[in-house]
Formats: sequence, C-alpha cells, structure tokens
Amino acid sequence: MRLGIFSDVHANYEALSAVLEAYKQENIDVYYCLGDTVGYGGSPNECAEIVRKVARTTILGNHDAAVAGRMDYSYYYEAARQALDTHARLLHHDNLRWLQGLPYSERLEEVDVLLCHGSPVRLEEFEYIFAPEQARECLGIWEELGHLTLIGHSHLCKVFALTPTSVEELPDFDFTLDPGKKYVVSVGSVGQPRDYDNRASYTVYDTEKKRFEFKRVEYDVEASAEKVLRLRLERNFAQRLFIGV
Repeated sequence: MRLGIFSDVHANYEALSAVLEAYKQENIDVYYCLGDTVGYGGSPNECAEIVRKVARTTILGNHDAAVAGRMDYSYYYEAARQALDTHARLLHHDNLRWLQGLPYSERLEEVDVLLCHGSPVRLEEFEYIFAPEQARECLGIWEELGHLTLIGHSHLCKVFALTPTSVEELPDFDFTLDPGKKYVVSVGSVGQPRDYDNRASYTVYDTEKKRFEFKRVEYDVEASAEKVLRLRLERNFAQRLFIGV
C-alpha cells in the first residue's frame, strides 16, 4: 500500500492543488494529513474542503486547534493571532465543526505507523522536533512509537533514526526503514516551507517496501501571496512564500 502523507497546508490553495496534482503520478492508495490546514494563508475554506474530501484521517494541528476554539492562543504574536481570528470568522460552519472533531494522533496498526502533528510525547502541547535533542525525548515512550512516526509542525523535512538508547539524525533523503530501528520523520510543509526551498513539500510511504520518499513541487506562489494580501493579513506571510522561510 502506498500512503500519501502531507502536512501544514496553511490555507495555501495553490500549493495544495499542485501537491494533489503531483500525487496523481504516485499511485497513492490512501492520503493522510498531519494538521494545520488553516492559519497564515488566504484560502481557509477551500483548503479545508479539499482536505476533508481527500484525506482518510486529518490530525489536529495547533492552528486548527486555535481556530476551532480548542486551545488558548493569546500568547501567539499579534500577526498570527490576527490570521487565526480572520480564519475563524471566515470558516463555514461545516469546516469549523470538522476542525473541532479532529484527533491529536492516530495509529495505523496494520502498517505500524503513528501520525501526530508535533511531538508524540505531549500531544496537546504541540512541541517541535527539529533537532536530535528534541527527538531524544521520544525514547521515553519507545513502546508507543510506530516503526515510523510521522509529524509536521516544524515545516522542515527531518529524519531521526532511534534505537532504545540512541538518536541519529539522517539526511532528508529517501530511505528504506531498518527493521531494528524506529523513525521519527517530519514531512515538511505544503503551504509554507521553511527550509529556503519555496516548493511545496509532500511525502510517500510504501508500506510493503518500507520505503519513505520526500517530494517537492513548484506552485503559483504569486497567486497564493496575493490572496494573503487581499485578506489584509501580515505582509510577511505573503513575502516568505517566495523564499521558503
């Protein structure tokens, strides 16, 4: 079975559309979204409706939780709060209810995969994993991890190979899982990459070959940025799309 796993769409319709078009070449059986469908971008309803239809399961992201009234985001910086408030006003009732019901995690028992938005250690805290020190915390819940634990949140592509006593960061290249290790993989962001590559990020996991693949695709950044400005959101949310940061 081939899984299409993507995350952090952030209301970027153009990026999401490009990713789904690219996925048509991958013979995907099931799609999963790791959260943050909304926040920052200019097309919250369009993206929510597409993800609702495409993904078998969508995980709750921190921006989803904020918009859905499931977390306190008063400590977020002003521009981020403004975007969340705007999306909360714009979202159709069905899309808001969908966000309100999303799970913090899901385990795919048949293929030994765990899906989360941030760190699996404290799910409701939405903590980042982008360095070995952060991945090391996962050793404390070794038995709860999947052979492959997939996360988003950082907007970076990262691979950490774990044994019960060690963590090794690997290059973010395609790889085949070692049966003697567990892996925590950050799948990057569809709608707002932050690794200085402005192409939308998405991933594929072949459960039979145990092969994980990172993918990138170009999209109409200018059109996406224009929608951000049209909503009178922070200009930087538009400008950063051009440089991928």
